[in-house]
Amino acid sequence: MLHLRVVSPADRTEDVVALLREHRGATHLVLFRGAALDPAGDVVEADVAREAADEVLSRLCELGVDRDGGVTLEQIDTALSDAADLAEERAPGEGADAVVWEELVARTGEESRLNATFLAFLTIACLLAAVGVVTDSPVTIVGAMVVGPEFGPLAALAVGLVRRRWDLVRRAALALAVGFPVAVLVTAAGTWVGGLTGLFDASVIAGDGHQVDFVYEVGPWSLVVAVLAGAAGMLSMTSAKSAALVGVFISVTTVPAAGYIGVAAVLGDWGRVLGSAGQLAVNLVGIVVAAAAVLLLRHGPGRHVRRPLPRG
Repeated sequence: MLHLRVVSPADRTEDVVALLREHRGATHLVLFRGAALDPAGDVVEADVAREAADEVLSRLCELGVDRDGGVTLEQIDTALSDAADLAEERAPGEGADAVVWEELVARTGEESRLNATFLAFLTIACLLAAVGVVTDSPVTIVGAMVVGPEFGPLAALAVGLVRRRWDLVRRAALALAVGFPVAVLVTAAGTWVGGLTGLFDASVIAGDGHQVDFVYEVGPWSLVVAVLAGAAGMLSMTSAKSAALVGVFISVTTVPAAGYIGVAAVLGDWGRVLGSAGQLAVNLVGIVVAAAAVLLLRHGPGRHVRRPLPRG
């Protein structure tokens, strides 16, 4: 179940109440007259079955309460109520299969912002990957995979393409287009400093037989893994089963490939630079295509198209 709160202009409150009262997936309806101060209006609350939330949100947006008031959703972990059980039974479909589009757009939009936090996590992840490369440590590579924040913008790209939310596509593309070059440059600088201080030299990546060579060895299986990871990641996001995202993070080699680019470039191994760049490109494209395909196969492009995301 999801908890819905609507700040409604007084002249639309009766329509909001009628909508929630009549919808078979809504229950626990509460009305507070004149409770909202900014924006002014009434507050209407209800609990909504997840599989009914997308339809309810679309109809609320048709009433314009998202523009002149406000709509918020919160996850309910536990609901002890026969009325809630009945609402979930009456709502069409299964909650785990439901895509709440506005929730998905808001979540991916937030995770795709180009800000200091995103850049810091991506840079740290690439630096960890670089340490894993020069020490030939798969464990450190896996740690870099988990730290990397790149799945947020990749998911946002998929959602934006399916929903035709070009503002979301631009935001996610900017985060990736700026974030990876910055992280690679910082990693290259760290590699140069490490070589200058004698921590390692070019011999650390020379030859074959290293445990981390899979990072730059791009091939058909790279695409297969990226597609499966992208599909699993989007299924996790749309079904609110976030635990599966950890498996996604440690399946793809986006961050390790970016980290290897920085190391190999400084040490002059341009073959491995190209191989790592290919690995990075295959993973990015495979994840986005698979995630978009999952959205299309599950529920199509959705009902309601909201106005552009706020700047920031």
